[in-house]
Amino acid sequence: MGRSPFQVLIIPYLNNGDEILFALFQRGKEGYWQGIAGGGEDTETPLQAAKRESWEEAGISSERRFVSLDSLTTIPVEHVVGSFMWGEDKYVIPEYSFGVELHVQHLKLSHEHSQYLWVNYDEASKMLKWDSNKNAIWELNKRISNVSDKNGALT
Repeated sequence: MGRSPFQVLIIPYLNNGDEILFALFQRGKEGYWQGIAGGGEDTETPLQAAKRESWEEAGISSERRFVSLDSLTTIPVEHVVGSFMWGEDKYVIPEYSFGVELHVQHLKLSHEHSQYLWVNYDEASKMLKWDSNKNAIWELNKRISNVSDKNGALT
């Protein structure tokens, strides 16, 4: 399997009508909080990678509804893979963001994370380490809140 030059970020959420909750994951050794994150493989699209990573890291079915977010950032290749594996002229790679709607709070935790928590937006924005995660969760929260205010479905 070849590593593709992009990352994905996935934020699971649950909207119970009264409150929107987001699942955050504590990175094992490092101890910081983030969404589900990982890289593309071979010829995967970002959405395919997001579905695979969600399954591998949290047991989330690819049949769930994934929401593509406009939030996009770039990450230095050395911070992702430790080297210039895609050539010396490839300095940064894109990180594509997604939300995934769940209806239950139980997740299957992978070895990459020590725990997960369901928290509201205010709590999540304080806990997250990476600015890209904060930006993506802000967008996802606004999208969900706007739809909830209109009593419609998120598409």
